[in-house]
Amino acid sequence: MEYLTFCLALSCWTKFAFSLSSGDAPRTAAPVPKENLLVFTVATEATDGFLRFMQSAKYFNYTVKVLGMGEAWRGGDVGRSIGGGQKVKLLKNAMEALADQEDLIVLFVDSYDLIFAGGPEEILRKFQQANHKVLFAAEGLIWPDKRLADKYPSVRSGKRYLNSGGIIGFAPYINRIVSQWNLHDNDDDQLFYTKMYLDPIQRENLNMTLDHKCQIFQNLNGAVDEVLLKFGTDRVRVRNTMYDSLPVVVHGNGNTKMYLNYLGNYVPNVWNYEHGCSHCDDDIIDLSQLKEHPAVMVGVFIEQPTPFLPEFFQQLLTLDYPKNKIRVFIHNNEVYHEKHIQSFWEENRNVFSSFKVVGPEEILSQGEARNMGMDLCRKDATCDYYFSIDSDVMLTNRQTLKLLIEQNRKIIGPLVTRHGKLWSNFWGALSLDGYYARSEDYVDIVQRNRMGVWNIPFMAHVYLVKGSALRTELKERNYFVLEKLDPDMAWCRNAREMEVFMYLTNRHEFGRLISTANYNVSHYNSDLWQIFENPVDWKEKYISPNYTRIFTENYLEEPCPDVFWFPLFSEKACDELVEEMEHYGTWSGGKHEDKRITGGYETVPTDDIHMKQIGFEKEWLHFIREYISPVTLKVFSGYYTKGYAIMNFVVKYTPERQAYLRPHHDSSTFTINIALNNKGLDFQGGGCRFHRYNCSIESPRKGWSFMHPGRLTHLHEGLPTTNGTRYIAVSFIDP
Repeated sequence: MEYLTFCLALSCWTKFAFSLSSGDAPRTAAPVPKENLLVFTVATEATDGFLRFMQSAKYFNYTVKVLGMGEAWRGGDVGRSIGGGQKVKLLKNAMEALADQEDLIVLFVDSYDLIFAGGPEEILRKFQQANHKVLFAAEGLIWPDKRLADKYPSVRSGKRYLNSGGIIGFAPYINRIVSQWNLHDNDDDQLFYTKMYLDPIQRENLNMTLDHKCQIFQNLNGAVDEVLLKFGTDRVRVRNTMYDSLPVVVHGNGNTKMYLNYLGNYVPNVWNYEHGCSHCDDDIIDLSQLKEHPAVMVGVFIEQPTPFLPEFFQQLLTLDYPKNKIRVFIHNNEVYHEKHIQSFWEENRNVFSSFKVVGPEEILSQGEARNMGMDLCRKDATCDYYFSIDSDVMLTNRQTLKLLIEQNRKIIGPLVTRHGKLWSNFWGALSLDGYYARSEDYVDIVQRNRMGVWNIPFMAHVYLVKGSALRTELKERNYFVLEKLDPDMAWCRNAREMEVFMYLTNRHEFGRLISTANYNVSHYNSDLWQIFENPVDWKEKYISPNYTRIFTENYLEEPCPDVFWFPLFSEKACDELVEEMEHYGTWSGGKHEDKRITGGYETVPTDDIHMKQIGFEKEWLHFIREYISPVTLKVFSGYYTKGYAIMNFVVKYTPERQAYLRPHHDSSTFTINIALNNKGLDFQGGGCRFHRYNCSIESPRKGWSFMHPGRLTHLHEGLPTTNGTRYIAVSFIDP
């Protein structure tokens, strides 16, 4: 009986307890409709940062109300000091009409240095989960009064200090906070919010807390090492690795604005692996729809001896852009290049709309010269763009100017790189002292594995600037002279401080950077020596455009047995090599006694100058390895040349000094013989006869080379030159 009584009592108690627990169990709150969220921000100007913020808000369909647009900013220099009170005043005024809307949730964020990484539904869900009426952003660094640190409530985990760049809360509560503002516009907004939060009574009555673990707000200052990009199929997020959170709002506060720019190159949908660049074609200018092309001031800067300057000018001339819309300003700091500029000016002074040259006699510093060039566009209301290009930029894309203009950015440069290296004209990041630091994506951008339009902190060598920007945000005359910085660093620092974004595009191949290192201008034609430093430009200038056809189309001849004839040098290579030898001037005279060779005696002498005499032997041997060896392997299958030669020289045949060369063998495995000028134009007669085959080649072609075995089988002689002067370049290879 007692057992039954106990069981009955237990059953009743269990039902009673269950009924209590069921009645008290919290029910999952219904999601807040996104229509209940209103975003406020303050912006007095439509800066590049503001436009980026609005672009991210548009992507997620946020309802944004902008406060203060067009008003004068009186909130102080918040980037360097305290201030920002004007933001609180503007919000206070806006909230007066919303104070009674209990279901309205207000999100107040900065805009110049902030982007959205998630949408309204997510931010509302996370706010609900926080279970407070007001939620402030949090950070690990205290500002502006470090003495208040000890007054903050302790937190077991997470960011401890308030940041005013992000606030979310119910409208009546936000109103109760900002309605207490009675300070000046240049007083500090963050200090105002901090003091309210640190007041225990205010904190409890207003039900305020901080977003300690960055569920909604990610402040980057002091937290750059905590965040990384998380690539998804359609969009890119920022992930906080310390708290394993995906913040919805990313704020580049303090000195992290450059890092925010890096993140903003991807977040939320700017670039990803699946779709590439999704905004590259937004707001582009269609030049074909304009009545006339914009006017461009081209500023050319020759600040050090630069190889291939005539070719640089030629590429400038071939840009696909109306020349009557181009004005040219050249600053030349090198006496060596005056001859090149004079030649370009004489040939093209009437091609462009105007042509101004400032030479070394003006004694302008590089910074002063760059200020002058940019100011010419700034002062001319008809100048639509300023295109600055250094002489070490070899543009190979004729559409470069059009492509840059079409992107419709205030400042934009084309990617140019040093051949075969990661050296380029931009930096993806800066170190703490303002110098180069490699960003995570630098290599991929340089190698064009990621193609797009990139917001970067530093660029040099070549860029386009809108004339309208020079007359508004960048209206000061001096941007290139600043402290001890070089002009490029000064210019970029000024642009960053004016919050004008600098962009780089690698959507197309634009060209390359010339190496100016070790450029020795003591030679008559110094570019000949650039085969190591600038191999691509050297090849384009000095190797025949038909050379590659040897391998693709079998473009060579065999006029005599085992004598192969093929295109090798360009006209320019032939002319400059002859000029270099004549400039040296000490021809041997074709004598048997020759102190230049081992033993001092030449059996079959020629009137010549050795490559070694002009300091060109190392470069010549490299030329043999690069351009002769592949032909050797093609025509003498199975023979792999060492590409080595002791005897490398240019021969001069004239009726007066030495007209011919008697029959002989060469001390080589094989010989090359390159014609350096034109028969019929520069000389008469000449040629080569191979005795064993009774075969003669009497019409050598300028820039073409013979290749034939040197010993045993190919006894040969140089046929008489009857008039003029004949030049040939000869090497006895693999002696």
